[in-house]
Amino acid sequence: MVSAQTNPHETVTVDGRPLRIEDVVAVAQGASLALSNDPAYVRRIQAGAEFIERHLAEDGIIYGVTTGYGDSCTVSVPEALVRALPLHLTRYHGCGLGEYFSREQGRAILATRLQSLAQGFSGVRYALLERLAALACADIVPLIPEEGSVGASGDLTPLSYVAAAVVGERRALWRGEVHEIADIYRELGWNSLELAPKEGLAIMNGTAVMTALACLAWRRADYLSRLSTRITALASVATGGNRDHFHPRLFAVKPHAGQQEVANWLYHDLNPHAEPAEQRRLQDRYSLRCAPHVIGVLRDALPWMRRDIEHELNSANDNPIIDVEAELVLHGGHFYGGHIAFVMDSMKNLVANLADLMDRQLALMVDPKFNHGLPQNLSGARGAEAAINHGFKAVQIGASAWAAEALKLTMPASVFSRSTECHNQDKVSMGTIAARDALRVLQLSEQVAAGSLLAAVQGVELRLKSGEIRREDLAPELLAFVAQVRKASPFLAEDRPLEHELRAVVAAIQTETWDLYP
Repeated sequence: MVSAQTNPHETVTVDGRPLRIEDVVAVAQGASLALSNDPAYVRRIQAGAEFIERHLAEDGIIYGVTTGYGDSCTVSVPEALVRALPLHLTRYHGCGLGEYFSREQGRAILATRLQSLAQGFSGVRYALLERLAALACADIVPLIPEEGSVGASGDLTPLSYVAAAVVGERRALWRGEVHEIADIYRELGWNSLELAPKEGLAIMNGTAVMTALACLAWRRADYLSRLSTRITALASVATGGNRDHFHPRLFAVKPHAGQQEVANWLYHDLNPHAEPAEQRRLQDRYSLRCAPHVIGVLRDALPWMRRDIEHELNSANDNPIIDVEAELVLHGGHFYGGHIAFVMDSMKNLVANLADLMDRQLALMVDPKFNHGLPQNLSGARGAEAAINHGFKAVQIGASAWAAEALKLTMPASVFSRSTECHNQDKVSMGTIAARDALRVLQLSEQVAAGSLLAAVQGVELRLKSGEIRREDLAPELLAFVAQVRKASPFLAEDRPLEHELRAVVAAIQTETWDLYP
């Protein structure tokens, strides 16, 4: 069963072992982040930093440590300036623009970057991991602009704000307000941390921002797929739909697991044990009849999306990789966010399809030509007052606008690679843009869901009030769900502004207020 908001007293421990999407979401929502202090683990992390120091003492060449960055890798850095180089990296990347990531998103970014560095292949000190964990534990969330990453060489610009926080620069959210990080450090009695030779690059050169956003997006997409199924059940009841469209024997002949799962949920929501309702139409329109075939695609995609997100989450994805055991400095491209880009581009497509589905269901419910006897626009007004009441007319217009905007954003970001940084970064993933797109599509689709949900509940109650269906004809889970929704928005007997109720329902969706399907 999908859980509601995370218990803030929960603790997620980072010790080099794999984390799950749920762990990142938990930290984002306020769970504590703890770093293992097991002596063997501490030694393992320290070994990477010590190897870097030995390699430098032996005049070894390491990209980004004894050389410039990117196209400047041909520029040798004098030994006397090696320790000043990381700070310059953090500062010249401090050029992000756009809105700032939220507190929740910033905490997810901290957890994701810490998890990657905790794998022990980045050549950083244990003290650096401690500081990242301490920032999360003190709820000091770097203020990170959303725009400025092409997703390879990693999330350089947004992660520079994390690196800057470590050295006590720039701004952060703390205690509900924006503060200069230097002021926060003074108040807490903390010293800034001077970055060791590879540490600026290790923090910044990776996929932590896109991966953190992907974790949050995955959780929301999973919940929305469940909610759109429940809305479909309500819409079917409201319009006198045919529950046999979801019969188990029908779906046994097309064995997509996610599609079968959705059909099974719908079949039981529509109470196969009740007396058959009056058959209004042999075959319902596609937005009802084919709902498992739409929602089921996302349900089938979620497992492989989880796999790829969690592989990225639990990977060392900076450059170069430090293999202490083999005493190798391995220069490569693990900062490339192609897998996350593909997952997010795919997710926004599938989620926007849910928005389109729910919008079409809402259009059927408000239209007396298609809703099989429900009042026009689902108005609850009666008598002479019915002439001046318009029920859900404007909500349907709004839902259509939100769905259209979601659909507009489904163009894949990953195909818009740009050649940057003197053609050193000549093929990039655009993974962070794809992730930001996916979150926007989710927001819009959750708004469509809010409007469709209130309309579907109104339609069901109109049927109940007219006596066309009895309460005992509804599955207990469906009846209980209607009662829960009504706590946020009462029956619409007369026109009233619905903005605040819609916002409350969107908030309930985003905090997973309602349990949906085991």
